[in-house]
Amino acid sequence: MSGPPDERQRLRHAVAVNPADFIAWVMLSDAELDRGDAHAGLQASMRALQLRPSHPEALARQGRAHWMRGEHALAVSALRSAVAGAPDHPGMALWLAHALEDAGEAEDAALGYQRAYHLMPDEPVCASHLLNWRRRICDWRDLDRLSAEVRRAVASGRPGMEPFGFLSEDAGPDEQLACARLSARRITAAPAAQAEADAQAPVLRMGFLSNGFGSHPTGLLTVALFEAIGRLPEVEAHLFALNRPDHGETGRRLRQAARVHEVAGLAHGAVARRIKERAVQLLFDLRGWGGGGRPEVLAMRPAPVQVNWLAYPGTSGAPWMDFVLADGFVLPDALAAHFSERVMRLPRCFQPSDTARRVEGGVSRGECGLPPDGFVFCCFNNSYKLNPRSFGRMLAALRAVERSVLWLLSGPGRADRRLRMEAERHGVDPQRLVFMAKQPHAAYLQRYRHADLFLDTNPYNAHTTASDALWAGCPVLTLPGATFASRVAGSMNHHLGLHEMNVDSDESFIARATALATDPAELSRVRLRLRQARSEPGLFDMAGFAQDFVDASRAMLELASSKSARS
Repeated sequence: MSGPPDERQRLRHAVAVNPADFIAWVMLSDAELDRGDAHAGLQASMRALQLRPSHPEALARQGRAHWMRGEHALAVSALRSAVAGAPDHPGMALWLAHALEDAGEAEDAALGYQRAYHLMPDEPVCASHLLNWRRRICDWRDLDRLSAEVRRAVASGRPGMEPFGFLSEDAGPDEQLACARLSARRITAAPAAQAEADAQAPVLRMGFLSNGFGSHPTGLLTVALFEAIGRLPEVEAHLFALNRPDHGETGRRLRQAARVHEVAGLAHGAVARRIKERAVQLLFDLRGWGGGGRPEVLAMRPAPVQVNWLAYPGTSGAPWMDFVLADGFVLPDALAAHFSERVMRLPRCFQPSDTARRVEGGVSRGECGLPPDGFVFCCFNNSYKLNPRSFGRMLAALRAVERSVLWLLSGPGRADRRLRMEAERHGVDPQRLVFMAKQPHAAYLQRYRHADLFLDTNPYNAHTTASDALWAGCPVLTLPGATFASRVAGSMNHHLGLHEMNVDSDESFIARATALATDPAELSRVRLRLRQARSEPGLFDMAGFAQDFVDASRAMLELASSKSARS
């Protein structure tokens, strides 16, 4: 945890006065890293290592700094050495597991999270990371027990889980709000003056903060919207990119559509200053608690009105977020009470999409590993969204439909092997599971031509993936739940008029999947309606979306201005 606001200055003074103070250099490294300055944190850790070579505490900070800089191999090397020197330190074990996760060493990461939990079994953070990573690699051992531990921690007010991971738990919206608020309380807001929102400003200046401005789900969803916004008069879109420059097609389109400000690697305060310098009136957080974002920047209040939108399907629980932008299906009135933000709703689905995506050509069924014929169920959601309940529904559909297969996105580590073992345990030939390695986006879209029906997951739906499937002409079967994250695919179906693709129970999900797979005429009717709805002014109308988005932005400014005037 970071100290008081002047702690970094105090430590800098301490090492200037006594450059041989090892402890001060280690503490300074922590202070710099806590403020998002990975370069300064790395420099401080290196000075500490000059004083005490191979000291675990200094190596751990060096590894953490490399991890923040995206230097995964260097991070793993430093943290392995730190853990070797301090094998019973749970914090170092946890940092090593994070680094192994990002380095693609999935099974070793699982062992690291398990080691941290073994060292501190009563610490909810360790339990939550073990639970979250086991979900990712489809290792469902002790799932219910670990989930119960984390939910008890949230209920008792102990920081128990990152809010993004908590979305995969079978928890209610009240629990999600409590979890988000616990995370928000850990962030100390730096003092920042709040400018008055000028609702009457002739130019609307909107800022967007994300680490996904490129070939990333966020960039893929928003690029056509930013192109449409760029054609509107008196509107400016400023993208504050926390990711390194993306020189691919999506990155190029984003740079042409909006003003992109490269802020990756800058300390939290420096990012906030960049935003304030652009006189942004509304700042949209396009990452939230999803990992790789900067809630610390938003806590500094660089814009007068700040909005939670798109990437994090839940409440921020944060006092520095004023509005959440949603639609009436994903966030009905009954759910609004469990959001810390004021709700602003768009008249269409809250999620934009890229209407320039091209779905043509591609590989054959055989090259995809699919049999030459037979019905193809698919679910290309990330592996952490799978769980015994959702996977059990899919296996039930497979058992009911002869010669059908289930096409899944390959997961990290031994996730695929575990899912095949689970299928066999349920009496399904494991070879009926076909796995697709991650593909470039265009190649991935082309594979939908071989998919007949997308089977969604609960409690965390397909989001970008559902948009991709629908755009490619593949219907999505979903079971809307009681939380935002469990209603996103349902919102897309709702706004397309495909209401019969939203079911109300596991039993009706299995029955509907089976009926569509065994009635070619009914499936063809649904697919035809989907193709027709694509061209109607609804889900995929980005010109209309852009105008609705600007209108909602001006409305939020007006509401914020009137609230300020009354206070």
